[in-house]
Amino acid sequence: MNVAYYPDDAVVKWNQPVLALGNFDGLHRGHMKIIDRVRRRAGERAGTPAAMTFDPHPPRVVRPDKAPALLMTKDQRIEALGRSGMQGVAVVRFTHEMSQWEPEAFVRAVLVEWLHVVEVWVGANFLFGHERAGNYSVLRSLGARYGFRAEKIDPVRYKDFVVSSTRIRRLIAEGRVDEAGALLGHHYFIDGVVVRGAGRGRGIGVPTANLQSANDLAPPPGVYATTVTIDDGVVRPAVTNIGLRPTFGDVDAPVVETHIFDFDRDLYDRSLRLSFVQRLRDERAFPDVDALRAQIDADCRSARRLFSRISL
Repeated sequence: MNVAYYPDDAVVKWNQPVLALGNFDGLHRGHMKIIDRVRRRAGERAGTPAAMTFDPHPPRVVRPDKAPALLMTKDQRIEALGRSGMQGVAVVRFTHEMSQWEPEAFVRAVLVEWLHVVEVWVGANFLFGHERAGNYSVLRSLGARYGFRAEKIDPVRYKDFVVSSTRIRRLIAEGRVDEAGALLGHHYFIDGVVVRGAGRGRGIGVPTANLQSANDLAPPPGVYATTVTIDDGVVRPAVTNIGLRPTFGDVDAPVVETHIFDFDRDLYDRSLRLSFVQRLRDERAFPDVDALRAQIDADCRSARRLFSRISL
């Protein structure tokens, strides 16, 4: 996969790029419908299936006080687009100056003169340009003027809901990680590095990996059935506590602690991916360490029962 950055990379030589245009935060089921259509159309044209995304996320430039916490970092988004079959990913550096561009200026400078697109696909609600003045109709009209085809994908529904990054963020913020995963089409995950903690888990016979993550959004305090993928690529079942460790009262900001089942290797300073499968319970304080340990054992049994019914 080739990654190009605007405006840093002056020349992009992709053959007849068919482009998926959007933010693609989370790369959910709705995004994947656009991606799948782009792959098919690029194959029919013998062109390059490509996706364009923006960094930073435009609301962080235009209205930073209202910008949402993102589901993915830029690197996670690029990785996911590559796994989805995109041969090219164009990352547009979004600035305050660009936010003032009229829709035609963006289309001419980025889509036409930089990428030389032959076809562009967007979601039905995609907006672009100064004060979000550009919509699908504007894009299609500009495509006719500049010589590329513009098409749209209607919103995707899952059961009773329209799939959107906004809805998924809300579900995760409420701890409803299983519902979020259903809309995403994959478990919600965060990446991070294992750092040293107080060692309390190992002291009570349940060693944990303390994760320090660059992701914006973590589920709220509670206990979760999770999976862990370390750099060997093996997916392992686990149980994760997010919170303030109220039984001990020794932290003032939420920490992420993961106990990996049947695993006892040193993970300090190693990277891992933590995927959230289902919320098990709220975090709560216990009268003593023995009561805490009994509850951890119960949590592990609950998670193991869940994993016995599903595929990792």
